[in-house]
Amino acid sequence: MLSKCANPDCSASFQYLREGKLFQIDSDAADPRNGGPQLLNGKRPCRRVEYFWLCSRCAAEMTLAVERGKGVIAIPRQRASAFRAVAS
Repeated sequence: MLSKCANPDCSASFQYLREGKLFQIDSDAADPRNGGPQLLNGKRPCRRVEYFWLCSRCAAEMTLAVERGKGVIAIPRQRASAFRAVAS
């Protein structure tokens, strides 16, 4: 359940979908203990999805990214393109 902004430095509480930005992230990829989904016996892995929310104020300046070893983190929008290039 979403309760507050995903930016740890922000205390805004989630109230309405129309305020801020909602992110859908594959939790297997975001789990720092998991190297990603694994195929066992040729079966397709279960896909687990988690939702994260940034309030309007934070969404104007930040986005979310998945960092190995840390999970989902809030980063400045200016760093987002550089972060994607390094994370790939």
